[in-house]
Amino acid sequence: MRGCSEISVWTACLLVTLLGCDEPAPRVSAEAELQVASSTTAQTATVAAEAGPKRPTDPFYANLHHLKVSIRSSLEASVVAGTNATLGPALTQVAKRVLVWWIDPNRDLYPGDELELVYSTPNGVEPAVHAIWFRSEKLGRSFEAVHFVPSGALHPRWFDPEGREIELRLKDGPIREYEQITSILKDGRGHKGVDFKAPTGTPVYAPFDGRVERKNWSLRGNGLALDLAELRSGRRALLLHLSAIVKGLRPGSRVKKGQLIAYSGNTGRSTAPHLHYQLQRSLHGKVIDPFDFHRTWRARLPDSEMPALRERLIKYSKLRESVT
Repeated sequence: MRGCSEISVWTACLLVTLLGCDEPAPRVSAEAELQVASSTTAQTATVAAEAGPKRPTDPFYANLHHLKVSIRSSLEASVVAGTNATLGPALTQVAKRVLVWWIDPNRDLYPGDELELVYSTPNGVEPAVHAIWFRSEKLGRSFEAVHFVPSGALHPRWFDPEGREIELRLKDGPIREYEQITSILKDGRGHKGVDFKAPTGTPVYAPFDGRVERKNWSLRGNGLALDLAELRSGRRALLLHLSAIVKGLRPGSRVKKGQLIAYSGNTGRSTAPHLHYQLQRSLHGKVIDPFDFHRTWRARLPDSEMPALRERLIKYSKLRESVT
């Protein structure tokens, strides 16, 4: 009897050791049939860590999280299953701001596509994505990008490993310094304009030679706003959610392309500081995509910035290796 008791105690201890130290796996929807691998600072399975490379201990990684999902349903459902119902939708929207420059998220996602993110969750603001990897079954290729601040730049921008900027820029657009384009006409949201995330007070310029047609109409929704008509074509440019308009501008005022006319803001029905830029053929005419109207270009990092870019991408990639 004593021997049996000793064996039972030994067995119980072994079970506690094996089971008690292991964090429970994230709960995944069976309907979505997702294969999810997620590592975070607060939740990493001990057995998995012992079986493969361990999470880096450098303080650089203290607030960073890694997510990998294989798409079996919608993008948002996949991300929610890999995180939770609170974080997932917001993280999906932030990731889509990069994906839209590679694919149409509403038409080009296929079962088996893989998405990986390195992200953080700052208090009081939306999630921040720092690096992204995406494998497209439809296109048969992979994409990757890192959020990087070039020397002397005011804001970080998205670059591929060769230093090419991910986002297109508008030549002679209404804003020159901004953090990110957060909405375009082709992202499937039904938005009628391009949204530029920018700090309140960022200068806004006239996109063409024109005339001020309206000022501060529908204040509750648009906030401070300008409606410009192009002199030679009658096209209209709507600039919404401004913080201030240059003194002296009123309906009938003439403006020149590139002239300072206002400052971006967060007025009206706006949830964060940004500039809404909308083009139309006429006052009630068809909406025009600014990326079709303007000439476009992409910035490229100088050779002097490439070592720092690659070093940052390597550091983020170590979180991928820690869960393989």
